[in-house]
Amino acid sequence: MALKHNSKTSKLFLGLCFDALGFVSFVFPVFDVIWAPLSGYLMSQLYDGKKGKIAGIIVFIEEALPLSDVIPTFTIMWIYTYYFDETLKIQDEASDY
Repeated sequence: MALKHNSKTSKLFLGLCFDALGFVSFVFPVFDVIWAPLSGYLMSQLYDGKKGKIAGIIVFIEEALPLSDVIPTFTIMWIYTYYFDETLKIQDEASDY
């Protein structure tokens, strides 16, 4: 999958959709058995490197635990990546020159 090369807006949209999919387990609790590992994989594919792998583990644990599906992990990761991660800001500034 080429999720890492999506635009900023596409990643936000995908993250919102993936967070919404997490709510399915409130209706069908068995869905978490499929969704937890899949969400971990998708998170690691959306974001590069170490932070993507760590976020993948976190989202897997969050989706596997009962009643924690209300946490919008994909959206939180998007906000962290584009507003709080200093390495991305440094790379953007360097590409401006």
